[in-house]
Amino acid sequence: MKIQNYMEDVVQDELEQLLAERDNICKCNKCQLDMMVWALNRLPPKYVITDKGRFYTKLKEQEIQFKADVVKELTKAIDFVSKHPQH
Repeated sequence: MKIQNYMEDVVQDELEQLLAERDNICKCNKCQLDMMVWALNRLPPKYVITDKGRFYTKLKEQEIQFKADVVKELTKAIDFVSKHPQH
């Protein structure tokens, strides 16, 4: 078994969708990782080790507030990193 922070998957998937809507910012791998880390440091982790835990967390992801929190932090991350790129 392996410990996994399910929130990483959620953030990565949502970031891809949000970046597809923007054309005027850097989308290099470094900037995307910086955006993910920025958001993940501000969101609660969701650790899972079993398929059952993954399924439960996937259900939680469907809640409106959960998604709103992720989008809010990613939007802030995109704005911050695009104004302060580390390259």
